[in-house]
Order: sequence, then structure tokens, then C-alpha cells
Amino acid sequence: MIAEKVYIAPDVYLRQERDAPSKSEYVNGDIIPIAGASTNHNRIKENTAIEIGLNIRGKGCRSYSSDQRVNVPTDSLYAYPDIVVVCGPNQYHDSLHDTLTNPMLIVEVLSPGTAAFDRGDKFALYRQSLTFQEYLFIDSEKMRVEVFRKHERGYWFLASEANKTGETVELAIINLSLPLETIYAETEGVLR
Repeated sequence: MIAEKVYIAPDVYLRQERDAPSKSEYVNGDIIPIAGASTNHNRIKENTAIEIGLNIRGKGCRSYSSDQRVNVPTDSLYAYPDIVVVCGPNQYHDSLHDTLTNPMLIVEVLSPGTAAFDRGDKFALYRQSLTFQEYLFIDSEKMRVEVFRKHERGYWFLASEANKTGETVELAIINLSLPLETIYAETEGVLR
């Protein structure tokens, strides 16, 4: 016998999540626990966060790491991106000010267990945000980085990619060139 799927309402998720000892994401009525990350995943995230933070300091933008929850307007996704950048005043889901609703740049470090979801359904849900402009994917196992950007006409395209030492990717929304050597500095066993 197949168990019937139980839909969880967004407000129920938020109440539980705010009191939970560990983080979970919310996707279309499902609650998905977040697993721990590899050493390379964490190193890549920190390397990238440092570069982004230094670049945007004093320019009216802020970056937040993976403990910052983001929501898209339809309430179909509550997620914890590896890095999120907001420019201008923060906008929040509610008066508790713990869930951002105006991401401009989102960074996801791809792990084998999350890559398909991050590139597929999660990307489709993030695109419902009117403020979201760039999505940076960084592979945690091999040197491969891609930037998807929203065109002024509203469609998304692959704007920048790199997969070799000496190459960079461009984050136009914050005017930053990111060298792969910087992103992957001090990682172990990444295929180059």
C-alpha cells in the first residue's frame, strides 16, 4: 500500500522551522531536511562569500550565507541558499524579519545529491521572484562554474561559464569577475 502524500501548509512549515534544532527547506508542501555539507562544499562557499562580500561592501548590497532563509512570492519555496545577495533595503516575509523575499543573486554549491534539484525545480521556483537576477552554480567535485542571468525581456540564459584554471566567471549584477582559482582555493581532490 502506498502512503498518501500529506501536504504541509507554508505557515505550518514556518512555525515548525523557527523552533526546529536543524534546518529544512519547503518545496510545494513538502519539508526537505538539509544534510550536512562536505569540506569542499564549505570551502568553496566561504571562498566565494569572501569575494562577494569584499566586492559589495559599501555599495548598498549585502550577502548572507546558508543560514538565511529565502522565500519566493507564491509561498511554494522556502530555501537556504549557500549565498544570497540583496541590494537596496531588505524585504521580509513577515514581521519576524528572518525570511528574505528580495534576492538579487543566489549562489548554490552543487553536491551530487542536490545538483539536479538546484538546477531544475528549485531554479524554476526561484525564478518566480521578481528581484532575482543571477544564479551562480559551483560544482563541488569538479572545476565547473556557471552563471545564469535574467535578460531584460524576462528570459534566463547561460551568461558565463568556466571550467579551467585561469578562467573567470562574471557576476554582472554586482560587477564582479570571479577567478576559478579563488573559488576552488584550498579544496581537496576537485577534478581540474
